[in-house]
Amino acid sequence: MAVPAAFFAVFFAYPVVSIVGRGLKTADGWQFGAITQVLGRADILHVLWFTLWQALASTGLTLLIALPGAYVFARFSFPGKQVLRAVVTVPFVLPTVVAGTAFLALLGRGGLLDQLWGVRLDTTVWAILLAHVFFNYAVVVRTVGGLWAQLDPRQEEAARVLGAGRFGAWRKVTLPALAPAVAAGALMVFLFTFTSFGVIQILGGPGFATLEVEIYRQTAQLFQLPTAAILTLVQFVAVGAVLAVHAWTVRRRESALRLVDAATTARRPRGAGQWALLGGVLASIGLLLVLPLGVLVERSFDTPGGHGLTYYRALTAVDASGTFLVPPLEAVWNSVRYAVVAAAIALVVGGLAAAALTRRAGRLVRGFDALLMLPLGVSAVTVGFGFLISLNKSPLDLRSSWILVPLAQALVGVPFVVRTMLPVLRAVDGRLREAAAVLGASPLRVFREVDLPLVRRALLVAAGFAFAVSLGEFGATVFIARPDNPTLPVAVARLLARPGDLTYGEAMALSTVLMVVCAVALLLLERIRTDRSGEF
Repeated sequence: MAVPAAFFAVFFAYPVVSIVGRGLKTADGWQFGAITQVLGRADILHVLWFTLWQALASTGLTLLIALPGAYVFARFSFPGKQVLRAVVTVPFVLPTVVAGTAFLALLGRGGLLDQLWGVRLDTTVWAILLAHVFFNYAVVVRTVGGLWAQLDPRQEEAARVLGAGRFGAWRKVTLPALAPAVAAGALMVFLFTFTSFGVIQILGGPGFATLEVEIYRQTAQLFQLPTAAILTLVQFVAVGAVLAVHAWTVRRRESALRLVDAATTARRPRGAGQWALLGGVLASIGLLLVLPLGVLVERSFDTPGGHGLTYYRALTAVDASGTFLVPPLEAVWNSVRYAVVAAAIALVVGGLAAAALTRRAGRLVRGFDALLMLPLGVSAVTVGFGFLISLNKSPLDLRSSWILVPLAQALVGVPFVVRTMLPVLRAVDGRLREAAAVLGASPLRVFREVDLPLVRRALLVAAGFAFAVSLGEFGATVFIARPDNPTLPVAVARLLARPGDLTYGEAMALSTVLMVVCAVALLLLERIRTDRSGEF
């Protein structure tokens, strides 16, 4: 446990503490009185209120739309289910910048709704809420659907035999069993929407700002570190509370249920009602998830002279505006290279942490588990800027080093590795390890001979998720990616920030490239993955 703990202390906690210290500590000492001053400002209170209520609204809307999908994936068997599961997951691993770009192509100026009915929803809260549903649909499907598929349907059938109606049996038997998973999924959606950055930046316009966006504005545009530090502390406390509740719901889900093989619970739909439910879920997936991506692809080919590859060809040249020092298409190679290194780091750190969490118990371990989840909710903007101002002295002067980008990306990948590996490692019979140790095997050989063959697939899945989320990291990378080595999300954001049809089309084309790379990675994961019961 010492190795991953040291990694997080140096490359996560220290930059965050550093930026908070820079903001609140002066020559006269700590200025804690500034906290009440900042939190009493009307503009900051507006940001706090909007951050809270849009996260609650996004969570409620996501649950309303995604829970029927979770049931369909858990209980129904139909052609193309595996491919559709990958399609549903693609938006989750896409960068928020690409998700925002997709909805901009659908709802913004010259978008599909604008062309058909003259309706524009960009710079409105509805665009933000729909984009959050698009991004988090897979969280509910995998968290709730994964457990739902393993609940024994005979328990509900027994309740119906004893006289309960269909809804009554579901309410008294299935719903209590699902409650921890629903709570865990809702908390994760709330966490992701509470810290939303890329979607708000692209779709919200100047009228909407979450805590994450305001931290970025105070840091990068106004250079008001005291205000940014205070908002970082507020977000840190809120995220810590959410993660504590999430850890509690996960423990309840793991310890209170008897589960069966998910392969035995799915069957073909029966009757008009179930077929209608399947059709409704497929229609909602098509409208909310597939349509924005389809419009994004179409807009990448829609040039003033007709459909063609003009925007894609433009990605191979350095434009005269000076937006990039290299052709934008080089961002593909940069992103892949960084993501591979970040995935390797996340796999080592997350794998060691998961192994330590499996073998030990107690409050210290639960606290360490929560620490590993913090990068999912703590401001990525703060982490990125913190890297710049803290890793600036020997022997950790990494500001000009290429390794800084994958280090920041690895922080986001580690929680996915831990959550993917934990259920599998906990399922390994401890007596196998004990028998190998009794026969004289060293701890390293026990892991190599006992654990590794059993968790090999989970390792591949964890590596794939770490690669995908590293590929799309934006909040921290926007600070530390150099102009001559931009990543794909940073390149897309820079293109969208410049006026003109050509740069807009290039942003659509580059977003399409990134979407294809993520989709291929997810399809490969679906072919590898056999256990659907993971925590993500």
